[in-house]
Amino acid sequence: MDLRWGRGDINRIRALAQELVGLRSDIIVAAGTPGTVAVHRETRTIPIVMANVADPVGSGLVARLDRPSGNITGLANYETSLGGKWLELLSEIAPGLKRAAIMFNPDTASISSYMPSFETAARSLKVVPIIAPVHSDAEIETAIAALGREPRSDLVLMPDIFMSVHCAPIILAAARNKVPAVYHLSAFARDGGLLSYGVDTVDSYRRSASYVDRILCGAKAAELPVPLPTKFEMAVNLKTAKALGLAVPPSILLRADEVIE
Repeated sequence: MDLRWGRGDINRIRALAQELVGLRSDIIVAAGTPGTVAVHRETRTIPIVMANVADPVGSGLVARLDRPSGNITGLANYETSLGGKWLELLSEIAPGLKRAAIMFNPDTASISSYMPSFETAARSLKVVPIIAPVHSDAEIETAIAALGREPRSDLVLMPDIFMSVHCAPIILAAARNKVPAVYHLSAFARDGGLLSYGVDTVDSYRRSASYVDRILCGAKAAELPVPLPTKFEMAVNLKTAKALGLAVPPSILLRADEVIE
């Protein structure tokens, strides 16, 4: 196996995609949307198994989920209702929410799948939605500091490889500026984030191994359906909640898969 890691840098990801295709691999496993898109641009013949890709149809990676039709199959990790769910969770843990920013890097993620439910929830909760595109630690700090200056402002972090790579500065900025935030991975909550809810990405990676096996045994990627996620997880950090002056309600504690004390 030849392993490559793009570190959330779109230019590095594209260069590594060229490199992997040049190795004439029997199969390529691509994690996340940017990596899968980059590899797809380089080859239409080498089978590609994607893991944790948001909206593979909308990204142009497959024609249909039930019959991909090209050289790509694997696991999608998007659930369109999550945009609204994140906002609802924030309103539970931080009552009186007035503004909520959804943060992402437009180079590595698209918010189109999540925005309809996010905006619907915002209208229902009478919350002002804020779009917060960022490309660097400096822009992350600026965006979160701006939220911190406005009372009752919270942060929603998009599923995005850039966000995962820059998790430490995001968590520190949210704590420093007293901004409650919800994340898509439980690792964020373990590292000091307030709350997380999202697809169990580890489960997706495990399941993608069966696709690799089936293709190496003769199956065609074009004929293997792309399933949507079925396993989700929630984590809450009580220490962070206390530092923010928040009392975590029983409604969240009872649903949490992991409570960090």
